Amino acid sequence: MPEERTDTELLIASRTEPEAFTELYRRHAEDLLRYFARRTLDPETAAELTAETFAEAFASRATYRDQGVNGVAWLYGIARHRLGRFFRNGKVDAAARRKLGMPERDLPPEDYERIEDLIDFAPIREALAEALETLSPDQREAMRLRVIDGLGYAEVAERLRCTEQSARQRVSRGLRKIALLLQERGMQLTTEVEA
Repeated sequence: MPEERTDTELLIASRTEPEAFTELYRRHAEDLLRYFARRTLDPETAAELTAETFAEAFASRATYRDQGVNGVAWLYGIARHRLGRFFRNGKVDAAARRKLGMPERDLPPEDYERIEDLIDFAPIREALAEALETLSPDQREAMRLRVIDGLGYAEVAERLRCTEQSARQRVSRGLRKIALLLQERGMQLTTEVEA
């Protein structure tokens, strides 16, 4: 039985043998999907980011150089870059998929459920519930209006009968307190509410 090729060997071979990239995909797609799903908490976004990461990796595989960085580390470097861009822009950039002529497709319900299963929501829900209980009622209500209901600060202030500055402070302090409590439990908030 022939020896299995390393990720680095697969990346280098994929320059002339595209099927070698298929093997790299098979090895790491599920883990990369889990990586994105746990950070975005959204199956559709996780699937899009996974597709875009592999599309970018395929398109730029000729630039990969084996200089002490193995193939999977290179792939996750692309993934981190994609994730950062997603959080900055609030959307998944599909440029690499368009460049390769890959069609956009909707995520079927069974795939959506499978990706949701990759995310262990129980500890997150539990930690958030506990963290929310530590907030003052006015902070909790300000956060509900801003984060969950998606209202602007002017509307939050109007509903809470306070100044817009006060509404901003309540949301900001609430988010900061929750972030600190989650960090104590080894979790992090990975998105921000626009100020």
